[in-house]
Parts: sequence; structure tokens; C-alpha cells
Amino acid sequence: MSTPRFLELPPAVRRATVRTPRGSFAVLEALPVGEPERQPALLVPGFTGSKEDFLGVLQTLTGAGRRVLALDMRGQHDSPGCTEPSRYLLPELGADVAEIVASLGSEPVHLVGHSFGGLVTRETVLAEPSLIASYTLMSSGPCAITGPSAAKAAALRDALTGALSMEQIWQIKLGPDARAAGWAEEIIDFLRLRCLNNCTTGLVAMAGELLTAPDRTAELAKVADDTDLPLMVLYGEDDDAWLPGTQAAMSAHLDAARVVIPGAAHSPAWEAPETTAHALTGFWNSAERR
Repeated sequence: MSTPRFLELPPAVRRATVRTPRGSFAVLEALPVGEPERQPALLVPGFTGSKEDFLGVLQTLTGAGRRVLALDMRGQHDSPGCTEPSRYLLPELGADVAEIVASLGSEPVHLVGHSFGGLVTRETVLAEPSLIASYTLMSSGPCAITGPSAAKAAALRDALTGALSMEQIWQIKLGPDARAAGWAEEIIDFLRLRCLNNCTTGLVAMAGELLTAPDRTAELAKVADDTDLPLMVLYGEDDDAWLPGTQAAMSAHLDAARVVIPGAAHSPAWEAPETTAHALTGFWNSAERR
């Protein structure tokens, strides 16, 4: 999971709620000085993440005169969850994102999906491409995750469907790992709160989706070609979830712009925030010029 380096909101950022026919969703909303002059953007986090995964880039992203929102998906952190597992399947989560995008106004929206959020937002783009001004897959892949990250997702799913609560998992594993990493106490307190706030039903269902997602790259490529939708694949040079080579091959299949962030791994929005923010802004501005 992404770990924030700070929690204090920058001057341009506030907490807000987006209300849609599919439910209410917590966001961090970043507003530029004066009226927004460019199309808005929506940032969607990964499996065990939250809107705070993008806190390091929000202030910079508003500098181009753009409204930017970072989202808690259904059941994540501050967004209400539900006890129906089917509401956490990829098409359902993608439909949630589409409703949020539609609620932001009449303009198409620049959409970014980080990690599992890439699999979710891909569903949005495939179902409602007319809502999207550009689409960025950040540290995400073409299909189900494999390797050590898959093992971690499976272990969390199996623990939650077994005898352990999220509080016990924090005490046994996640808390000690956070302390061993040397994070400040306020960051550790936030990580614990986020873990406990996440809906257990949602975590189990989303883990299943992360471990079984099909490869829909060809479908996405066709939609992008048919609609002239600008695509970008952005990832850290040391990504340890979907391998960089896998993401590079996906980018080639999509004929997408590709940006490799030096010095970053799976969370470039925190590991190299300024570089990541400038890459996004450049891509979004280029998409609007098109």
C-alpha cells in the first residue's frame, strides 16, 4: 500500500464528499487560484489505498488551472461501504467511478487509475469513453497481479475470510512492518486508521478481483482508437508489483504515451511527486490541445 509522507492538507486542498445516485464518496479536492481554466481530473487509488495516496501531487497539479479530485472508492477509508460483495466487482466499481465523473460537470475528465485502481478505471473507460478526456494507467497492469504482491493479496483475503479481524492483522503483521520501516507515529496512526476503516467485505471481494482480472488490453486499445482517446502508462523504474517490462509491453499494445519515473517504485505519486505531477500535467495539457 502507498504510505503518505505527510498528512497536513496543502492550502489548495480540502476534504469533500461527492454524492451520486450510486452513493456518497469521500474525496480530497484541490482547487486552483481563481476559476478552473482546464478540464478536471479524477485520481483513483489502489486495493488497500485511499485518496491520501495522491496528497503529495495535488497542490502541484492545480498549478495548471485545473480542479483535481482524489477518491476513496466504495468501502475505502472514509467512503461508506456495504455488505454486498458484488458491489466490489470491477464492473460495479467502474460504474461508481463513471457516476463520480458525471457528477463533476459537463466537461470530460482526465482519469487516472493507480494499481488496482487501473483495473477499476479501465472498466469506466470501456463502458463510458465519452466521459473521459484522457486516461492514465499508473503503476497498473493488463490483468491479474502475480508474484509477491499477489501472495500478499491472497494472504489478506484468506486471513479475513478465516478467523482474523483487520485489527488482529494490524497487530500481527501490518503494524510491526510499519514500525520497522521507521515511519513517524502520526503516519503509523493514519495507516492503522485506514486499515480499520476499510470495509472487510470490500477487501475480500477486491482481492479476488485483483487476483483474477482478465486481460482487456485489446478492448481498451480498440476503444481508444475508435474514440481518439489519449492514453498514458506511467510507472516507477523499480515497480515491484506489475513488472516494468509488463507495463512497457501493455503501453506498446495500447500505442500509449509511456513515462518511467526515475527513483520510484510502485507509488510514484509519493516517491517522486514533482516528477509525477509534471508528467500528468504535461499529458493532460497535450490531450486538451488535441
